[in-house]
Amino acid sequence: MNQLNYIFITILAFFFLQSNAQTTNDRSNRKEDKNSKVYSSREAKKRFVWGGKFGVNRSNVYDEQGMDFVASSKTGFAGGLFAAIPLGSLLGIQPEVLISQKGFSGSGTINNEGYTLTRTTTHLDIPLQLQLKPLRFFSIVGGIQYSYLLSQSDELSSGANSLQQSQEFKNDNIRKNSLGAVTGFDINIRHIMLSGRVGCDMQANRGDGSSYTPRYKNVWLQGTVGYRIY
Repeated sequence: MNQLNYIFITILAFFFLQSNAQTTNDRSNRKEDKNSKVYSSREAKKRFVWGGKFGVNRSNVYDEQGMDFVASSKTGFAGGLFAAIPLGSLLGIQPEVLISQKGFSGSGTINNEGYTLTRTTTHLDIPLQLQLKPLRFFSIVGGIQYSYLLSQSDELSSGANSLQQSQEFKNDNIRKNSLGAVTGFDINIRHIMLSGRVGCDMQANRGDGSSYTPRYKNVWLQGTVGYRIY
């Protein structure tokens, strides 16, 4: 009987030691995995990174010129691809290629008749930004942006001269190529990137100002969520 007790106690001790060793090994592996992920995230600021992002624009216009023209903000889609090219651990270049919707809702007068206009413009935006990386998870960006107008949609409501006013808007000399400025920040949580931007056009929407329809420059706030590959 004493021999059986001895064998039983020996077996229990063996399983206890095995279980304890496995638990210690699992904790060590988890710690190594965590350290590896942190190290990889820190090293990302020194490596070429690319990915995609999407979100929304909240846009309006400024420097308006038109007969009693008043505008309010409009929300649209923003999304595309980005890349981060390191110039050391603190500086980099971040180009992006985005499809970006801008526009406004506004009102004014043409030929002494009032109108309301909701305009949606879709642009191919290509910002070229300098990247400042003071922290592993935080970057500040800023630079110039080239924008090409892909399409424009107008919803126009007006008075008795609606046909004439619609023709004025149809004949408007719209600028398709424009330059602007953009600045903002990126918050990087491993592979996830949260971005905020503010931008404005440096050129007006019309090439020669030959129309009575409102002349303006776009201004916008942009918020996106992205995924980084490195």
